[in-house]
Amino acid sequence: MTVTTPRAGLGTVLAQWGRIGCIGFGGPPAHIALLRKLCVDDRRWLDAREFEDAVAACNLLPGPSSTQLAIYCAWRVRGRAGALAGGAAFILPGLVAILALAALFLGDPPTWLRAAGAGAGAAVAAIALQAGWSLVPPGWLRAPQQSSRLRWSAYLLLGAVAAGTIGPWLVVLLVACGVAEVLAQRVPSGPSRRATALPMLAAAGAGGGVLAALAWTALKVGALSYGGGFVIIPLMQADAVGQHHWMTAAEFLNAVALGQITPGPVVHTVAVVGYAAAGLGGGLLAAAVAFSPSFAFILLGADRFDRLRGNRYVRAFLDGAGPAAIGAILGSAAPLARALTEPWQYAILTGAALLTLALRRGPVLTLLAAATAGVAIVLAGGSLPH
Repeated sequence: MTVTTPRAGLGTVLAQWGRIGCIGFGGPPAHIALLRKLCVDDRRWLDAREFEDAVAACNLLPGPSSTQLAIYCAWRVRGRAGALAGGAAFILPGLVAILALAALFLGDPPTWLRAAGAGAGAAVAAIALQAGWSLVPPGWLRAPQQSSRLRWSAYLLLGAVAAGTIGPWLVVLLVACGVAEVLAQRVPSGPSRRATALPMLAAAGAGGGVLAALAWTALKVGALSYGGGFVIIPLMQADAVGQHHWMTAAEFLNAVALGQITPGPVVHTVAVVGYAAAGLGGGLLAAAVAFSPSFAFILLGADRFDRLRGNRYVRAFLDGAGPAAIGAILGSAAPLARALTEPWQYAILTGAALLTLALRRGPVLTLLAAATAGVAIVLAGGSLPH
């Protein structure tokens, strides 16, 4: 894994990774399947074992794992230039789409569009529950011993409670759970450097105006969130709605829904937060800061993935931070549900929960159905959220 002989031209990388960026609806499972089909099945740029090892290694890293996998595969195909080109091509289609939609929803949208947003936003809490619940069985199986399962359950509960209470400091709890598990497993080295860096980064984000605060929020999303996906939602909600008041609760629900119905990773949601805080420049800044760590992890460390997977400290840390992140995803449903203001939105939330949890429908279909229901209810006389 340390040698990256060119296997395709940059033009091919741009075209193929851009294609996946355009059709990559459905989150990480869809992205992984598309990358596997391209790199392993169709073009045979990577063998199956190497691809699986890359998936496992990217899951050990904080941040959006499917984005890191896309960058890694492009690195294997065309080196550093390929990683930059492929990663950008994978990210940009969804980013352009979500910024265009943000301009519509955060401007002066017509009534039907506000109704669609209110309906889709009402379903977001159900999507969060489904996302978290799907991670519980594999996480539980990775903790085979009774003592480790007790700690796993404690970390899960702590993450769930923290997501609904401590907001912007959730990342500190995730790190603390990782440190606790390192100590519980008696791994020699400890993550003190990472833990002590957090207060300094927090202080950097506390001053310097909107852009500094926005950059700090985006950095937490891209570099300090373990578990990816919906674990970033309570972090962003606490900063964007509760602390800095860049958005209303209803607008934030719309932002999360937009992150689900556009292609690419959920991390794109941070671009909507950036747009609300500082316009188009803020959206681009938030996206650049959030995705930069993913590029850095691959460009600086991809040739060390074998050692990363075998590192006892890394595995122990994620044995603690991982279940806390799953708990945070589940717990994020509470503040998302509390943001609803109209009785009919709770009815849509109930229907969305049935679609996702009982009927196992995907997030895109669920959100589109909820948006359609929102339009119908408002046109029939229902009130729009304030």
